[in-house]
Amino acid sequence: MKLQSYALPFGRRSVRERRRIRWREQLPAWLFLLPAIVIFGYFTWYPMLVTVGFSFQRVSLTGATTWIGLDNYRRMFADPLFYVSWRNIGEFALLSVGLGFLFPVVIALMVNEMRRINGFFRLVYYLPTLIPVTVALLVWRQIYAPEGGVLNSLLALIGVEPQLWLQNPALAKLAMVVIMTWAGAGGTVLIYLAALQEVPLEIYEAAEIDGFSPWARVRYIALPNLTSKMLVLLVLQVIFVVQVFTEPFLLTQGGPANSTITPVLSSYRIAFAQNDFGLASAWSMSLLVVLSIFSLIYVWLSNRSE
Repeated sequence: MKLQSYALPFGRRSVRERRRIRWREQLPAWLFLLPAIVIFGYFTWYPMLVTVGFSFQRVSLTGATTWIGLDNYRRMFADPLFYVSWRNIGEFALLSVGLGFLFPVVIALMVNEMRRINGFFRLVYYLPTLIPVTVALLVWRQIYAPEGGVLNSLLALIGVEPQLWLQNPALAKLAMVVIMTWAGAGGTVLIYLAALQEVPLEIYEAAEIDGFSPWARVRYIALPNLTSKMLVLLVLQVIFVVQVFTEPFLLTQGGPANSTITPVLSSYRIAFAQNDFGLASAWSMSLLVVLSIFSLIYVWLSNRSE
């Protein structure tokens, strides 16, 4: 009995000592991380907290800022443009999933099946990601030009009438999704190729010996190894589409007829054209809520895939 009475406090002390030693060992690491944490908090979390506060205030850069409660949110939900912007984002997301999500998968599978010069095609598909966004959009504006544009000139060769790619509400979203797919597919293709390279080459060789066709190798070997990463990248693509700003800002200014207006572009206009930073902060909060939901889904899928 005496041994038991002495063993329990000793065990407790040893656990406490081990915990204290771990904290002492981690202290230098925390000290090294402290500057980065402070900088990250100041430039990331502090603006987010300020935005939350601004969304409940009437913000004036020259006068006093007054607390107005939920008035900014009432104005936001009463604005028809709010629902138009989010509807456009939904259509952008559907088009990007139908085009921009499947295109990199197909390209990665085709390049992976190549036995020669596959490195050349990796470089070719990754090059668009190295071009500055502004320069690329200026080039695409010339491609989509109604008169003298490259695309309409090619269509004229086969007898198709010129199209108003960026001036027609029915075509503007599709034209922008093509640009976003062209710009972002290269990095996604490399991620898929890296996942496919994890499959041992002996499995493909055995499948060829057993008479597997290329489609059978893709269906039974390649796609099962890509499924988890495809789900993760799908969520990342939706997060990217929700934040789309540069393409409509530089190409259409949200037109034609508000067919390409987005929440980010709307909040930018409200803040810097109307000088209504409180209402713009409320718009930003709607973005924060949606992006937080998709970010949680992304983290869950990432942990599940690992």
